[in-house]
Amino acid sequence: MKKFIQHSILFSFFALAFYICAVFVFGSYTLRNLKPNINFKLGGNTYSRLIEVKKIDSIDILFLGSSHSYRGFDTRIFKKNGLNTFNLGSSAQTPIQTQILLKRYLDRLQPQLIIYEVYPPTLSIDGVESSLDIISNDKNDIYSFQMAIHINKIRTYNTLLYATSRKLLQLDNNFSTPKEKEKDLYIKGGFVEKEISYYQPQSIPKNEIILNETQLKTFVKTLDIIKKKNIKLLLVYAPITKSLYRSYTNNTYFDSLMHRSGNYYNFNEMINLVDTLHFYDSHHLNQKGVRLFNEKIIKLIDE
Repeated sequence: MKKFIQHSILFSFFALAFYICAVFVFGSYTLRNLKPNINFKLGGNTYSRLIEVKKIDSIDILFLGSSHSYRGFDTRIFKKNGLNTFNLGSSAQTPIQTQILLKRYLDRLQPQLIIYEVYPPTLSIDGVESSLDIISNDKNDIYSFQMAIHINKIRTYNTLLYATSRKLLQLDNNFSTPKEKEKDLYIKGGFVEKEISYYQPQSIPKNEIILNETQLKTFVKTLDIIKKKNIKLLLVYAPITKSLYRSYTNNTYFDSLMHRSGNYYNFNEMINLVDTLHFYDSHHLNQKGVRLFNEKIIKLIDE
């Protein structure tokens, strides 16, 4: 029996080592469309932001959330108003990734105020997309493995193993990414400016907001982290087009939930923007909309 246990343990170690090697080889030498369960994508705005944040400390305002955050809060506008800010938003960022980023960087940044952009779909999805983005472009530590276990999807596990292997082999030490890519320009402080364009209206079907229980529980724990640090917090529903906003059938439900969670402001009810003038798609502001939105936020902070 003792030998069987010893052999089983040895086999387990061998199988794990073989699997890690297989993931690395498959990830390195196979075409992207032939490896759907490994989605490592180094570079882009997330990479620039997570490189920069490691050099920042003691700010006035920290922005958190999805692409509505890093495309919606222009750090230059806040700077002109005497506010030193950093935008730690990322694509499709769910509470699971927000919590990881806070655990890594909150003590370094020491913000006086956190503005947390909350968007119903980011509390409704599993978080796989955002996990792959963070794993590919940030350091991987115990929090990364906790996130992978939390999400429990094969793509996240495999991408984490592959990213960790690359890190150990120092394959990306000399990597750099351009500040300007296609129609995006990365701005110091984490904001991404989109080349000006305008939304072309289209029919949007009715949709009910159904929140993911795991994301909701993590959201509550994330707010607890902020509260324990005695940092002021604003929860903000950034403007989306009226056509998309009206397609959600239970906005009142989401508003009531957020109001119970903290100081919450739904800017879809507070600012009058034009779909075809202030947005570049159904849920992202163009630079004209960003300016109006940010001016409203700054006025709210002053008050």
